[in-house]
Amino acid sequence: MFLDDTIAAIATPLGEGGLAVIRLSGANALAVADKSFSPVGKSSLKPSAAPTHTIQYGKIVRDGRDVDEVLVAVMRAPRTFTREDTVEITCHGGLLPAKLVLDTVLANGARAAEPGEFTRRAFLNGRLDLAQAEAVADLIHSRTELALRAANEQLAGKLSQRINQLRDDLMRTLAHVEAYIDFPEEDIPQETSAQLLARLERGVAFMDELLRTADEGQILRRGIRAAIVGRPNVGKSSLLNQLLGHDRAIVSPIAGTTRDTIEETANIRGLPVVFVDTAGLREAGDEIEREGIRRSHESLARAEFILHVLDASEPLTAADEKYLAEFAGKKRILVRNKIDLPRKLELPQGRAGSPLPADGAHGVTRPTVVDVCSVRGQGIEALKDAIKELVWAGEVRAEMLQVAISSRHQDALARARAAALLAIGSFRSGQHLELVAVDLRIAVNAVGEIVGKTTTEDLLDSIFSQFCIGK
Repeated sequence: MFLDDTIAAIATPLGEGGLAVIRLSGANALAVADKSFSPVGKSSLKPSAAPTHTIQYGKIVRDGRDVDEVLVAVMRAPRTFTREDTVEITCHGGLLPAKLVLDTVLANGARAAEPGEFTRRAFLNGRLDLAQAEAVADLIHSRTELALRAANEQLAGKLSQRINQLRDDLMRTLAHVEAYIDFPEEDIPQETSAQLLARLERGVAFMDELLRTADEGQILRRGIRAAIVGRPNVGKSSLLNQLLGHDRAIVSPIAGTTRDTIEETANIRGLPVVFVDTAGLREAGDEIEREGIRRSHESLARAEFILHVLDASEPLTAADEKYLAEFAGKKRILVRNKIDLPRKLELPQGRAGSPLPADGAHGVTRPTVVDVCSVRGQGIEALKDAIKELVWAGEVRAEMLQVAISSRHQDALARARAAALLAIGSFRSGQHLELVAVDLRIAVNAVGEIVGKTTTEDLLDSIFSQFCIGK
């Protein structure tokens, strides 16, 4: 990857649509656009002659032939996303017009952009720090309003401000320690030593505060997986359709209709929940059903919680009791379906040997039970409330959205915290200040990774390879 290249890519989703946008960025973006664009009308100009942040009307031309009628937005450095000269060409939507315009600018000197290369340039040119750059991807992939708000907070630099303050405090402590290393004949005054320790302990407390947001941050970014399980024909597919708000799974009175797992994401009280409708759990009748049940067990293993669906119109069966006991170690909600029919199901009440032990017995929490009718939609809102309470207890506070960290941030903070605790221990036990300084440098570098003040090419490749092309 070379920063002196001019890169180009289609910045809008592929497929049919009203418009498509082709983005160019780099030192020669205006020159490449000049070769590709023919102005139409008296007031329209070539990109190199146009004032910054203006739109020009004309046509993309290749080999003397018109490719498409376009609008060209000209944005000169440094007031652009990448802080480089940037041109955005808006053409008619559809695969072919966008591809032909892109082919034209590539033939005239641009290079096809790699995934995330525009945002990578924004980071390398100081337009964004690394946490903000990651927020661009989070923004694009947001599946709920809460996830979108969290991404916007991070893009605005709310997390970065706190991380930079933490790093500055660690750096100041390190500078004090290194100053005393340079003058070994002077002991650190007791008052100064107490101040340095207090600052380090505040830093560790702040890292603990951030680390507590990791689970919520990951839920907002990637969602949480929920397996819908139960015997055949208890209403799992109907329940999935109700939670999604549209018909996704085939519903039939014939047991064993669902032969494979079906995955769909739903917005549950602002949280993205990936529901997996599984094949009914029973002894398989044929090879296809056996494979479906095997996949059901795989989905169960990967799920963070389960919705165990029971038929309220039938007495509890031996199979029901078996699965109640089998899933006791997982987060779960028991869903009693078909409550519009005469009720025959009675759940065990925490007796000895029961598949539903009393709350707290053997470290197992008695699950929440919700009554629904998945045909009429009765009880679905209560079920959504129970799901939200299970995966995200308490209110979703604005300040939590500002600092909800990702798994990468979590790893860096965990390393920084461990190093800071070692430094505190060494300081208190009177060990050589060189050992304290080593641990403090590790902590500073780990915190710096979050905002990109400590980076490697491998780290940047790993982050930006997950972006879409054109962003």
